[in-house]
Amino acid sequence: MSLRPVPRASRATLAAGLLALLPLTACGADADVAGDGELRVVTTVAPITSITAAVAGDLAVIEGLVPEGTNSHTFQPPPSASALLERADLVLVNGLQLEEPTVELAEATMSEGARLVELGTEVLPESEYLYDFSFPEEDGKPNPHLWTDPTWAIRYAELVHEHLVDLDPDNAATYDANLDAFEEQATALSEALRADQESLSAEDRVLLTYHDAYAYFAQTYDWQVIGAIQPESFEEPTPKEVARLIDQIRDQQVPTIFGSEVFPSAALEEIGRATGARYEDTLRDDDLPGAPGDPEHSWLGLMRGNYITMITGLGGSAPALEALDVTPAVEDEADYPQ
Repeated sequence: MSLRPVPRASRATLAAGLLALLPLTACGADADVAGDGELRVVTTVAPITSITAAVAGDLAVIEGLVPEGTNSHTFQPPPSASALLERADLVLVNGLQLEEPTVELAEATMSEGARLVELGTEVLPESEYLYDFSFPEEDGKPNPHLWTDPTWAIRYAELVHEHLVDLDPDNAATYDANLDAFEEQATALSEALRADQESLSAEDRVLLTYHDAYAYFAQTYDWQVIGAIQPESFEEPTPKEVARLIDQIRDQQVPTIFGSEVFPSAALEEIGRATGARYEDTLRDDDLPGAPGDPEHSWLGLMRGNYITMITGLGGSAPALEALDVTPAVEDEADYPQ
């Protein structure tokens, strides 16, 4: 299966279509760069901040809003976020109903002409929405975790690029070069993933996770998500749900179940003890590894680490991923709240 980036030759067409949609994704009229000459961009979760920084480089002041290690589904922006949003030229959120309180605050506080862009909502057709264990269709909220799939992360970067170029056309050549570099690294990550996952049989590429953050990834790379511990309420599952998952783990002889270093799960520990499956508790949804400024503190570092953890945890090997350099091609100067 091929990646989804838009070819360079067709970007002019995409840009024309995007500009036609701007009244739907912007607050007020067309925005200009801030009066002090700096383009100010506010982002939400750290992977989006990292992708934005890769495209913008040092041409914008990028400020993340959601602290790393915070549950982004339940995050409530603090009062200080109003001032941050008020002076933004561009606000980039994941969308797909992930950050509703932040979107509401942005719509109420952003200055006239500033843009609010819901990346996932823009790039993902409604016909491709996925509903699952943590995001049942009856609740009406699709799974929002597109960024765990490199093909969708590239689409995010392309949309960020189009808005940056429209707001700051004088620096279009730099944004173009930065996007090319990000696409090259994301494609290399995808290729390394595909190579290393061949160390597992198709039947062994199964995920039981604390939270269903890998639905789109699984669809693209032919994995199977057999369950997620964290239901739509974000509480621990019921004993009946735990018993069902124990039976499923035993039936499918899954060797490892995957938890989060940020959100420990007593239920996953219980399932591990009951089935003999190893409990691996180091997956991350949106908490980048290392500290800001470290080479691995990036979307690339986040996803490479997760893929290595999943493949090796299930009995495979990941030499291509382990050899991959995840140092951002463009220096990341964004502000990541901790």
